[in-house]
Amino acid sequence: MQLEIVTPEKKIFQGEVSEASFPGAGGSFQVLNNHAPIVAALAKGAVSFTTTEGKQSMIVEGGVVEVKDNVIVVLAEKVIG
Repeated sequence: MQLEIVTPEKKIFQGEVSEASFPGAGGSFQVLNNHAPIVAALAKGAVSFTTTEGKQSMIVEGGVVEVKDNVIVVLAEKVIG
């Protein structure tokens, strides 16, 4: 799957991932390959994902995530770390 994490200032990450986890406004959730299309609000918390180089994570201040056709786009208000 392709993951793109963007803030109003810049693109934080773009690349291939095998899974990703998000702090949804209604609770945490994980996205795997061929996930059903969704749009979800994000709460403040950790966004984590696994690349070929291993697990990575960062804290977002909130935002929105869209999943469609194995492409995940995160529009984050702010990223810490």
